[in-house]
Amino acid sequence: MNDSNEPAPALPGRDDVEAAAARIRGHVRVTPVVQPGAGFVDGDAELYLKLECLQHSGSFKPRGAFNRVLSQTQLPEAGLIAASGGNHGAAVAYVARELGLRAEVFVPEIAAPAKIARLRDYGAVLRIGGRDYAEALAASRLRRDESGALEIHAYDEFAVVAGQGTLAREFEQQAGKLDTLVVAVGGGGLLAGLLAWHGRNVRVVAVEPERSAALHTALAQGAPCDVEVAGVAADSLGARRAGRIAFALAQANALTSVLVADDAIIAAQLRLWSQLRVVAEPGGAAALAALLSGAYRPQPGERVGVVVCGANTDPGLVA
Repeated sequence: MNDSNEPAPALPGRDDVEAAAARIRGHVRVTPVVQPGAGFVDGDAELYLKLECLQHSGSFKPRGAFNRVLSQTQLPEAGLIAASGGNHGAAVAYVARELGLRAEVFVPEIAAPAKIARLRDYGAVLRIGGRDYAEALAASRLRRDESGALEIHAYDEFAVVAGQGTLAREFEQQAGKLDTLVVAVGGGGLLAGLLAWHGRNVRVVAVEPERSAALHTALAQGAPCDVEVAGVAADSLGARRAGRIAFALAQANALTSVLVADDAIIAAQLRLWSQLRVVAEPGGAAALAALLSGAYRPQPGERVGVVVCGANTDPGLVA
């Protein structure tokens, strides 16, 4: 199915990210940036890691979820509803708990046990079903229409994208002007937020698993389209179709799109643990995998920022 006949989506920019940063201040953590030092990856790039895996609920997702909810002038009695591979659902559940709202979250059967446990800990009404995120989303929308709850889309919504863009703004304040930002992509909400903030001022490298490459395929074909979803990071990066906002911003700005194998993702997880004692889920380590595998090779002296975007996994699988 081609989206070419649909109206172009509204695209957030720097002013929207600034407004989001003011709105969510005090609700999200300022996560640390570390320089792992020489030898962490090959070459002579100046590397900065943004440890967004230490954000509330274990990923960057509360930024967008808080901005979406706090942007509303009135909230329905039914509360919030979302579909998720796990991380977004945990963020929505966390936001609901913090703001005293009800949350209902739909996740597919591939959702990791660690993510399901976190959702339950936050008190969300949990619905498990469907083989992937797309099927969970379809079920959540039937329930949304029935209940009247506010949908918090995982990646393809203006306020959600603007909220994710606060990560780029914060990273820039911490590390200064970077030449390149490397980020993992599922549906593209975080990527879109980075592009909303930086535009063409920073090279953005979009990293996807070889077996779940919705944006890479969309860019090759000229429009978002359905792809098969599989692999070690399918629960967090396994969008069947890239978001329209992410696709539009990717087309409008300088973007490098690369793919990484599952083995490279696992190696990046192990590198983060063995050298930094940082636990990252597969999706959270995918951006680093692009540097370790050579899918992206920085120039000597290039100032490269890498987003470690999620940590919702069983630590025993990494350590």
